Amino acid sequence: MPRLSTTNADKDRPLINDIRYLGRVLGQVIQTHEGKDTFDLIENIRQLSVTYRRQSNPDVDKALKKLLKSLSNDQAVSVIRAFTYFSHLANLAEDRHHIRRRAFHERAGNIQEGSLKHTFKRLRKAKISNAAMANMLAHAHISPVLTAHPTEVQRKSILDAERQIAQLLAQRDQLLSGVATTQFSDPLVTKALHRIEMQMRARITQLWHTRLLRFTKLTVADEIDNALGYYRSTFLPEIPKLYQQLSHELQGQHIPSFLRMGQWIGGDRDGNPNVNAQTLKHALKAQSEVALRYYLTEVHRLGADLSLSAMLMPVPPAMQKLADSSSDLNAHRQDEPYRRALIGIYARLAATLQQLTGTEAARHAVAPDRPYANAQAFLNDLQTIAESLQDQNCEALSTERLDPLIRTVKVFGFHLATVDLRQSSDQHEAVVAELLEQAQIEPRYSDLGEDAKQQLLLQLLNDARLLRVHHAQYSDHTLKELAIFETAYHLRQLYGPQAIRHAIISHTESVSDLLEVLLLQKETGLMHGTLQNNATADLIVVPLFETIDDLRHSASIMSSYYRLPGIADMVRRAQAHQYHEQEVMLGYSDSNKDGGIFTSNWELYMAEAALARLFDELSTELGHPIALRMFHGRGGTVGRGGGPSYQAILAQPAGTVRGQIRLTEQGEVIGSKYANPDIGQRNLETLVAATLEATLLPPAKPVPTSFIDTASTLSELSRATYCQLVYRTPGFTDYFFSATPIREIAELNIGSRPASRKASQKVEDLRAIPWGFSWGQCRVTLPGWYGFGSAVAQLEQQMGAQAAHAQLKAMAQQWPFFSTLLSNIDMALAKSDLALGRLYAQLVDQKSLRTKIFSAIEHEWDQTQFALNQILNTKTRLVNNTALARSISHRFPYIDPLHHLQVELIRRYRSGIHDEKIKRGIHLSINGIAAGLRNTG
Repeated sequence: MPRLSTTNADKDRPLINDIRYLGRVLGQVIQTHEGKDTFDLIENIRQLSVTYRRQSNPDVDKALKKLLKSLSNDQAVSVIRAFTYFSHLANLAEDRHHIRRRAFHERAGNIQEGSLKHTFKRLRKAKISNAAMANMLAHAHISPVLTAHPTEVQRKSILDAERQIAQLLAQRDQLLSGVATTQFSDPLVTKALHRIEMQMRARITQLWHTRLLRFTKLTVADEIDNALGYYRSTFLPEIPKLYQQLSHELQGQHIPSFLRMGQWIGGDRDGNPNVNAQTLKHALKAQSEVALRYYLTEVHRLGADLSLSAMLMPVPPAMQKLADSSSDLNAHRQDEPYRRALIGIYARLAATLQQLTGTEAARHAVAPDRPYANAQAFLNDLQTIAESLQDQNCEALSTERLDPLIRTVKVFGFHLATVDLRQSSDQHEAVVAELLEQAQIEPRYSDLGEDAKQQLLLQLLNDARLLRVHHAQYSDHTLKELAIFETAYHLRQLYGPQAIRHAIISHTESVSDLLEVLLLQKETGLMHGTLQNNATADLIVVPLFETIDDLRHSASIMSSYYRLPGIADMVRRAQAHQYHEQEVMLGYSDSNKDGGIFTSNWELYMAEAALARLFDELSTELGHPIALRMFHGRGGTVGRGGGPSYQAILAQPAGTVRGQIRLTEQGEVIGSKYANPDIGQRNLETLVAATLEATLLPPAKPVPTSFIDTASTLSELSRATYCQLVYRTPGFTDYFFSATPIREIAELNIGSRPASRKASQKVEDLRAIPWGFSWGQCRVTLPGWYGFGSAVAQLEQQMGAQAAHAQLKAMAQQWPFFSTLLSNIDMALAKSDLALGRLYAQLVDQKSLRTKIFSAIEHEWDQTQFALNQILNTKTRLVNNTALARSISHRFPYIDPLHHLQVELIRRYRSGIHDEKIKRGIHLSINGIAAGLRNTG
């Protein structure tokens, strides 16, 4: 195990108390429902595990392993359930502690890094005016994009129960804080604490008797519904609060709605045959229903607040006109114009709900009537009310509910979130090839060279005629793909142009990959005109560069694309403001699987810098600015681009953020970041703060050429070591499929997407998500660190140890990119445990293969630990991340039994004992370990 930097400060005492409290209630529930023998067994295992983690006593370790191995299948499942639920509860306690510590710092006047207060303090110190900040935000675009992936193990039923437990924990915390302040026993507080404990016990009993696992495969509709829960609890109520905070800080400057939500679920077809035109329709319909029902509730509450009588204070003409347009004829409200107007607005919203979703509003003072044509029409009515209140000096009545509602409508419209379309380039090509063959234009399009493809595609994009032949027999694939784009066209008409804005091309390798998507837009009504004659495209064509080679060619591909005749003008015409925007997506997961942690990060860094330079050149050539927006395809684990978002954004190459950023939020990270509204608000605040700083603050100084050269050398050396193990070591794939639970993960009903793109056992075909997830489950966390230690050792041989150390230390101290990368490697190592990794290695039957591969892993782990210690001048992990160190020290003793039981049950299952309880126990352990590690998706 890596040594962690931990403290036993008094500030952690409330967290420890909460964990013990939740553990005690869980224990009571287990004893009541499973019996004393089961409770005693679980408690014995808990004590042994905690003792071993604290003392590293080999006798305790031996006793623990012996006990766990002796458990029957029934006993193993009970123990796994207990420790899995404890991991879930510990997460809630940790979230509560984060909120508690933040409140403590705010009361003490401490400004924490990543907060807007900290950012504005830095900006003002740099003499950046409020007007300059507001101007930057006027052209900004920040968007977290929720995606569903095959590592998302949480059920919605579990999430809902945990939200209620989190609320009870917050209430208990407030009561205990009051007791600590008053220093006396209050019988009312005692009574309230007892009531909370009874409710807590009820909710934990509910958890204990709620299935953690699904019986059936998760559908795309399930994934959509799961994601929408975060909008109801966090995004809809919390994002307006963030805007209010910005308005307060910027002292009345106009703040446009630059922060918006994105969604892949329902439109992401890459490797997922279950996504089609129907799932896209379902996604927008379900999203619209969530938004509209939220607006209906807020309008209803607003009507209760605005009981103002015109007999006491006449309203302006515009307000009176709005009230008179209402069909509310109730005699009791004839002198209440605001209420009459809001009842009319409610009726129109209810009619809009019927029209867009086919569902009914919960309550009706008057019948649904005259649906709104669009969200702007609804917004106009709300602004009429706001302006009337302002004219009457009643702005105070707008602050609590009306102003946040207006902001919510500006951000979410009737579509809630922008749904992206995504498909692999080879699938687009297959559709184009079939269209061309049926039209008797080109029978073998896929066999053409790149220049010939471009020439043909440009010719077709300059021809107003469509390719589709009436009554021709097209393949199911082609019909399905065309239906997606056709449906996108109709949904944009229904829900607004922001409902679908991007067509993302996975595995972009050439200019023709982009032109093919333009051609598909033309075929389905999404492109208007021709390239030579005022063409516009409704969807931004977004290349996704994923592999190392693709990243290296990204700038040259975009250069060639934009210098084709008509392309730049077409993109410019499609924009509503003075900037025209081009989005480029960068793949963290596949580039890591392709080249390892260091090379992935380095090539991403270089690609961003090259793209920024290119678009500066294009802006000069074209005579108008181009807004380049990077879309970061980050995952939860470090190996997939995970890690703190604030540091990640500030570590981007200088001048590349420019107020424009989208990033994916995936897997378990969505729940970790956004299940708790307070934690969610903090994470959103961090995105905005980092984007402001990265855009407006000048870099301390240019990155020295020697730093660039050293990083490039480390990248080459690191990649060679990584690829030698993963792609060139005979038997490595067999080792991976045996020494990790990847086979069992593939069987879990935890996502609508298959674990592999193809039916093979090749690392190349495996999706990057289960690749990283599997290494996390066996606690090797290989994608997050492998290759770095050897690279540093070889650099020392080339430069000399003393010179290499001095150079690397300077890079760590002066270069945000390098220091953030080291921090993430540090985090990945802290979550690793090679003692457990060795336990999983025993699942590999062939001893020589097991020894060869694990020895290589162990050697590199030692070298990476040593390298980090030398560069960071420390002997422990997470010196600069005490919160995570604290988290690990508290939770890992409770994850250890899950690992041991997972290995034991996998051994039994793979030996041919296909007892259903064994399979269930394995899958439950996967859930528990994922919950304990948190950033696993």
